[in-house]
Amino acid sequence: MEEKNIKSADTEISKAEACEAVITDVTADLPETSESPLKSLSENILAAIEREAEDVSVLYEKIAVEENMSKDEREAFSREIEVRTKSLEAASVNFLKASSETAKMSDELATRQKDVSSSEKRRTIIAPAPANSVIDAAEKNVKSFAQGINFYKLALICIIGSFVGVVIELLWCIVSNGYVESRSGLVFGPFNILYGVGAIALTAALYKYRNRNIWLSFFMGMLVGSVVEYVCSWAQETVMGSRSWDYSGMPFNLNGRICLLYSIFWGILGVFWIKNLYPRFAFLIVKLPNKIGKIITWVLVVFMIVNCVVSLGAVMRWSERVHEIDAADSFIGETLAEFFDDAFPNEKMSKIYANMVFDTEEEW
Repeated sequence: MEEKNIKSADTEISKAEACEAVITDVTADLPETSESPLKSLSENILAAIEREAEDVSVLYEKIAVEENMSKDEREAFSREIEVRTKSLEAASVNFLKASSETAKMSDELATRQKDVSSSEKRRTIIAPAPANSVIDAAEKNVKSFAQGINFYKLALICIIGSFVGVVIELLWCIVSNGYVESRSGLVFGPFNILYGVGAIALTAALYKYRNRNIWLSFFMGMLVGSVVEYVCSWAQETVMGSRSWDYSGMPFNLNGRICLLYSIFWGILGVFWIKNLYPRFAFLIVKLPNKIGKIITWVLVVFMIVNCVVSLGAVMRWSERVHEIDAADSFIGETLAEFFDDAFPNEKMSKIYANMVFDTEEEW
């Protein structure tokens, strides 16, 4: 045992020495000054622009007396102006690209440092989320099966988001209303695919901004969340003839499917998601061994597909029962209709979907 401990200590020392060597190599490659060479280059460009402005002012003067030129002189001068104008337009486009890229680098550099510093702060109750840049490095180092944005990561995030969303809404219901009420969107387990789809949409839309400032995440989250909520509401009403939410009584709403207040909530959620929840989920996913992680993902995906199909059938049959459609006349067929009638009667469905509303005055 003692020999094993000695070997373990030696290993830790060698790891520390290796890390120190890497840090030494990296710092050795750093320039003596931390200022970007682009700063001095930009100052030279500004000086060149001032000289260009002086040259262009001479052209202004020539344009004012252009009518005194001969025909040949005027044509030559017009060609000169055309060439100069196009070159200035090209330079303007290049400067805009350069300005955008340097602003992006500046913002990302500062944000990465800020996020890492924030993640290192100790908190007594909830540990801070790891920085996204740390997650990126971990995924690259272990060659994770869910590195970056791919099928495995999005599938796991969808499933985790479907579960966590229901739990959070359930807790909110307890706090705000004082009672427990189902917030599930599927018949098997505490899952709501809306949250999963929202998590996928937010991840796909905000992933490129994960190391940028929070305002980009806010506005993108606001846009993406509103679109997802509107489409899901429209699809549910079109396919099932029902609605799970209606914002018609809220100011600045659009067809009762979305409203400004909840769009702002989506923006806040976008920031909270990409800066806090996503890195936590990604940190858990990166810990899964590649082979096991792939197997778990496929098993959960199959389960969720079956769950979604059964849930869709159960809700469609529930809607038919609300509208007094017999099993023999069911859209899904008499056999399936009878199965759903037995397995998912109205009382059971009303407990699962506590807020489901159909376009009828009849209640269950």
